[in-house]
Amino acid sequence: MNMVEKILARKSGQKSVAPGDVVLTDIDLMLMHDLSANFVMKVFENEMEGASIADPSKLVFAFDHNFAPATRDAAEALAAVRRFAAKHNVKNLFDSGCGSIHHVVMEAGLVTPGMIVIGCDSHTPIYGALGAFSTGVGNNSMAALGFTQNKGWFKVPETVKIHFHGTPMTAVQPRDISQFLVGKLGEDGAIYKALEYAGPYIESLDVNDRALFPLQAIDVGGKCGFVNPDDKTLRHVRALFGNKPGTPQFELFQNDADCRYAEVVDIDVSRIEPQVACPPTVGNVHPIDVAVGTPINVAEAGGSTGGRLSDIRTLARCFANRRVHPGVRLQVVPASRDIYLAALKEGLFETLHVAGANIFPPSAGSNQAFNMGALAEDEVMISTQARNFPGRNGHPKARHFLASALTVAASALTGKITDPRTLR
Repeated sequence: MNMVEKILARKSGQKSVAPGDVVLTDIDLMLMHDLSANFVMKVFENEMEGASIADPSKLVFAFDHNFAPATRDAAEALAAVRRFAAKHNVKNLFDSGCGSIHHVVMEAGLVTPGMIVIGCDSHTPIYGALGAFSTGVGNNSMAALGFTQNKGWFKVPETVKIHFHGTPMTAVQPRDISQFLVGKLGEDGAIYKALEYAGPYIESLDVNDRALFPLQAIDVGGKCGFVNPDDKTLRHVRALFGNKPGTPQFELFQNDADCRYAEVVDIDVSRIEPQVACPPTVGNVHPIDVAVGTPINVAEAGGSTGGRLSDIRTLARCFANRRVHPGVRLQVVPASRDIYLAALKEGLFETLHVAGANIFPPSAGSNQAFNMGALAEDEVMISTQARNFPGRNGHPKARHFLASALTVAASALTGKITDPRTLR
């Protein structure tokens, strides 16, 4: 068995499972951001009269989309979730300004190897970078089976192994490589598959960079994504608890030597150039050349796949003693309060502020344009966000390109989509 199969077997009380088996498992953590929390709460209260929450400690709410409500209705929606959490003794509520849900949950040490994590956000597979089985579920399933029973049912997925090797070119970042994979497999290339990210390149990355890969598993139709936990995983998780007594005990599930794969995909990262996902979908991925020269209005580092400390450092390096192009609005969105504080202490925000950037509160940024950053009809954006569907960030005719933080920085400097290899 592989890591995912072992976790599903353990949590369903079985010695072994195989692809195609249907299992009913215990759930360790259930995650909802402000939008999904409101939907699930309504299902629970309106359609399940008299039901109770089996274990409130396993629920997590994080306000990252509508964190600064601009309307009365939006404010009431957040207030309703707060009341629900208080009524049902849900202590894990990360309120407005906490940051993007996935970064917040990882930094809080709520996910450890061997867990089963479900969420109503499609990017929930991100926790596979920590050695967990994690996947998205629907609102009704979360309310009926998760809330009341601490259970989830799954069909054990077949696994596709992605073997990465080689050394990246100059100016090629992990986001370029994870994005390349989406384009290579296609948006229907791994439906209900588990994606195992492996090989020397993956092993060389820290956990934060590894997380970009399972986070995008959903973009090819995957059920989950994972990296086999190793010493880096162990150090990362223990560091979250300060290596203090009382650090949770967990098992590092590993693949058996003879585990089988539905397919093995080999990728030489040394052949990958900087990538860009062009409108209208995340799967429309090409080398940067196809978009070079496209004028932009907005550049943003933020969202589920951006706003990390490494991204903000990248921007600050590029803008030291430089200015944002006068026709561009550069939006910098820290993914969490901890990242915001670290960037303050390092002086990164001062550099970016002087350069003309706008620093947003920790959040999902302009993602879905609930609070800020909406695009007008004829505007063009390049960002590190996870999605670029029409209308997601404003007008449905606006165009949105996805790229690495380095490509976003290069483009904000020049006012047009720019190959980061040309930066001097």
